[in-house]
This record gives sequence, C-alpha cells and structure tokens, in this order.
Amino acid sequence: MKNFWLNLNKPIYALAPMAGVTDSAFRQICKSFGVDVVYSEMVSATALAYGSKKTLELLKFAEAERPFVVQLFGGKPEHFAIAAKLISKKIKPDGLDINFGCPVKKMARQGAGAVLMNDLKLAREIIKAVIKNTSLPVSIKIRAKVGETDAIKFLRAVKDLDIKAVMIHGRSLAQGHSGAVDWLAIKQARPLVKGILLANGGVKDKASADDLIKKTRADGVGIGQAALGRPWIFEEVKSPQPPLLKGEEEIFQIAMKHAKLVEKLKGKQGIIEMRKHLCWYVAGLPGASKLRQKLVKAESIKDVTAIFSF
Repeated sequence: MKNFWLNLNKPIYALAPMAGVTDSAFRQICKSFGVDVVYSEMVSATALAYGSKKTLELLKFAEAERPFVVQLFGGKPEHFAIAAKLISKKIKPDGLDINFGCPVKKMARQGAGAVLMNDLKLAREIIKAVIKNTSLPVSIKIRAKVGETDAIKFLRAVKDLDIKAVMIHGRSLAQGHSGAVDWLAIKQARPLVKGILLANGGVKDKASADDLIKKTRADGVGIGQAALGRPWIFEEVKSPQPPLLKGEEEIFQIAMKHAKLVEKLKGKQGIIEMRKHLCWYVAGLPGASKLRQKLVKAESIKDVTAIFSF
C-alpha cells in the first residue's frame, strides 16, 4: 500500500491522538478546518487481540477523515501482530501508529506507553511485529526523554526498521503534558528520522507552530490540547494572514455542528461524552462559568440548543 505521508504538503499539521477526545466526530470537525492527517484515540492492541468488538467500534471512521491513522498501545508484540493484521483487513485506515509516549500511570502499570522507551529490545519487537503484519505505513510517537532513554538513543536503536514517520513530544515522561518543550531534543533527533518528523508539544497558535517547525527542522507539527474547543486552529496555522477571531455566534454554530454529529454517531451517550467538548468551546467567552454549569447537565441536542439560545 502507498505511503500517504509522502503525498502531504509541508509543513504538515496533524491532529495528535488523545484518548477520549479524538473520536470520529471531532476528527471530522478538524478536517473541516483543514487538518492534514488525523489519528484515532489510542486503542489497546491487547483488547483487539482478544476480539473486543467494543474496541473495534472505536475505530470506525468516515472517508472524509482520510488520511486516517490508527494508534495502538500495549506491551506484547504478539498482540500488536494480531491487532495490525485485524485493523489492516477490517478497518483499512491509511496508517498504523505505535504509542511510546503516553505518560499515564495506568498505562505504565500495563507496561505500555512511554515506559516502553526504557525497554529498547521490547520496543523493537513491537515495531517489527506491526511492520511484519501490515502493508500500511507504520509510524511511532515518542517523548524527548523517558528515564535514561532520550529520543536520540531510542531512534538509534530502531533506525534499521522501516518507520515512515515519527512524532516526538518535546517533554520528558516526568513532565507529562506541562512545562517547557525541549525543542533542541527534537532538532537533534532530526538526522535519525529517515521519514517524516512531526514536532509535538506547546503549540498554541500559528506563531508557536511556525516557531517549533523552524527551531526543530521538523516536517510539521502535531497539535493536541490547543485544538480542544478550537478545532479551527488548523485553519489558523495554515493561513498566511492572521485569521479573524471567531465570534460567539460562530463558535456556538461550530459547537452545535459537532454535537449533532456526535449524536448521530453515538446517540444519547454521545451527548454525555460531548459535554467536555462543549465546555472547551465556551472557555473564555462572556458568561462561560454559567454556560458550563448548564452544559455539564445537557442530555440531548434540544438541551444544547436551549443553552446556546439564551
């Protein structure tokens, strides 16, 4: 299968994978604002290996989302092998990604996520298992540093493997998602990445995206938290001119479009999941606190419409 990464115009702007956030509805909304590539929520290779239909359901996507990359997490190469084969056959995304960057302790206890950067032998076996069981381009997401292993040491250990893209989060495991981004760590890793390099962490707007790309010499950036309640950030970072700020009415319209799409895809449960997105959308608006108090109780599109029609 073709390596879609080579067909993307640079700089590349990606929606970084976020558990419980980057579902199909949110990915479609981000696509409407010009994001170049989107990732699924993290899905468990182990759950897929054991035949979890619920996990497979998480991977449903719309054609409009392409290029769409599925991100896997886990700690056993044999589970990744089964998951890679299953996804390639049944889901047919554009790429597969392996998570070596998640700092969540629950994942660490499973021997998955960022802690795998400290086990280079196992990390290699996982990457090899995925590559062997798919014709899709395989990518990885890592951190600037985990314990004694930095991005350079990790990439040197896997440099002979056919990895098509690397996203590096410029913070250590100890930092999690806060603190200064080590752009130098990403820049120093650049020569070790044969394929596409995406820098991740700290992007808040066009200026910070441009700055990170310039400093790291990356091919683009992965944007995560800055897209929460602001999916139009992709429109902003790609615009040659500073875009006009979204007004309250326009933000409400985007939030409603998102909510309707969620309800269509997930029903009533979708609106409950949507509450956090709705609160992100209204952050910084006049009366945001009162709006949030109402939005966290919304149970239907009718409720959301009434709240936004105050």
